[in-house]
Amino acid sequence: MANATSTLYRILDANFDRAREGLRVIEEWCRFGLENSQLTANCKQLRQSLANWHHPPLRMARNTPNDPGTQLTHPQEATRADLPTVLQANFCRVQEALRVLEEYGKVYDAEMAAACKQMRYQVYTLESQLQPRRRWQQLLNAPLYLVTSPCEQLVSVVEAALQGGLRLVQYREKHANDAERFAVAQTLCQLCHQHDALFIVNDRIDIAVAVDADGVHLGQQDMAMTVARQLLGPDKLVGRSTTCPQEMERAIQEQADYIGVGPIYKTPTKAGKTAVGHEYIRYADQHAPMPWYAIGGIDEHNLADVIAAGARRVAVVRAIMDATAPTSVVQQMLRQFQGNIVPPNQ
Repeated sequence: MANATSTLYRILDANFDRAREGLRVIEEWCRFGLENSQLTANCKQLRQSLANWHHPPLRMARNTPNDPGTQLTHPQEATRADLPTVLQANFCRVQEALRVLEEYGKVYDAEMAAACKQMRYQVYTLESQLQPRRRWQQLLNAPLYLVTSPCEQLVSVVEAALQGGLRLVQYREKHANDAERFAVAQTLCQLCHQHDALFIVNDRIDIAVAVDADGVHLGQQDMAMTVARQLLGPDKLVGRSTTCPQEMERAIQEQADYIGVGPIYKTPTKAGKTAVGHEYIRYADQHAPMPWYAIGGIDEHNLADVIAAGARRVAVVRAIMDATAPTSVVQQMLRQFQGNIVPPNQ
């Protein structure tokens, strides 16, 4: 029979391992699934804090060959139904391990016990931030993003595009009165949701809230992202336009859910804006931690070049809004992404 000190050390060692392993699983989702640098850094910081308390004497007390727990398993541990289940299981694993470390740590080191208690609260907060978001998954699965422009047949064009497989629409209207904007936004929102597509409102947070849109897209001169999130709530998407590395860095610091990258080619939609070309695509591919959409003059004819330059998602306006057959154009553009599209959880 092991003595009390050896037993205590083995308990602490096992639960340090358990907590750190679970955090690494969660961290990988933050990094590759959510592409969120801040949440990834939070997980890494928690792991490093635990490593600082995982002292050599605890590791030396490990006795794996004589540990009866290594032979125990449960059928539910053999498989996971989906990625949310993986996350849930590992959040439980980390929280339980931290509770064990807190309680037994009171015997070993009161300061360590207090630190583990605070880390447990941090993990609870992290879990609430990482509750699997249906909107986020839809965003990751949408390589083609339609930004509307005013036209008499706006609703019909959007509906035709949705019938072609489009799953992400932004309503952009700069000149109509608010009553008209609200009515159109409400119709488009309902239409998008009928097709299991995301509906985003350009600039107008109040209209986005009023119609229960899935989020807003903000330009460089629009409201601060922190205010947008306060008004929209934590589960809605907030995107930001960027035209250069400095603006991208700002969006990264703001923790934008996604960004626009462009204009890639000269376009009347962004009159007066200089085309940034493929160089900014390559920069975004190397530096953007969140999903990003190349935008500006992209259509079914030059899409292959944009993809070859490194774009995995694109946003278009005229290519669909001015098309005589929006359904066919959407289908043609989506086919070009086959073999190049990002896997749904990355």
